[in-house]
Amino acid sequence: MHIQLWQIIVLSLLGGIAQWDETNMKIGFRNPAITGLIVGIIMGDIKTGLLVGGTLQLMTLGIGSYGGATIPDYATATIIAGALAISTKQGLDFAIGIGVPAALLLVQLDVLARMSNVFFQHRAEKYAEERKYEKIELMNILGLSTWLISRFIPVFLCLYFGEGLVKQLLAVSPAWLMGGLKVAGGILPALGIALLLKYLPIKSYAPYFIVGFVLAAYLNMPMLGIALIGFAAALYNFKKVQNQSTNNNVALAYKGGADEDE
Repeated sequence: MHIQLWQIIVLSLLGGIAQWDETNMKIGFRNPAITGLIVGIIMGDIKTGLLVGGTLQLMTLGIGSYGGATIPDYATATIIAGALAISTKQGLDFAIGIGVPAALLLVQLDVLARMSNVFFQHRAEKYAEERKYEKIELMNILGLSTWLISRFIPVFLCLYFGEGLVKQLLAVSPAWLMGGLKVAGGILPALGIALLLKYLPIKSYAPYFIVGFVLAAYLNMPMLGIALIGFAAALYNFKKVQNQSTNNNVALAYKGGADEDE
């Protein structure tokens, strides 16, 4: 399958819009799972798009751009890796092998976008002092353009030139290299889960973790079924804690009333 020019343009715009959404609307386009779904719709392979997006979504767990910190851009990487995986028909492992390095490389472009954005911020402050409010709006729009360009250009270049380059590399790549990419693609989702477990109070909820592992590994229960069981257990615990809190409040109120009577 060859990527059409209109698909490249739409996917490049998706990269820019996803970054704009991260700094403004917060609709969720920066989530790799959602981005992967859109990539799958545009490329005509929703299953692969969701698999790529969902797998890279695991890598985002436990990380965040707190205090302006720059983190790997897995959403844009999902666009690049998902489109190339679908066009070359190489599957999920190949996509993950491309997506993770791409996400790390995009960190540098994110830094450049932030640095260039400072210029427009200073100009907006100057216009605010001069009470030129219409120019402040212009600076805000131009500031957004740096974010759009920082994602549009790399996605466009990777998809326009990358498909042919990837196919040439696949034709000459040794078996051990492709095997290494597949192994890495299989390990990275587990790494994402491990990062998530590191930030969760797993010791307090070890029994639920063991139950989930047994259901998945030994009973081959689908993830939806495990998620529903987990939801039921969480709801039960919530109700239990809520009832205990209510009973404690009633007991304290009764004790306080008894003390006043004495």
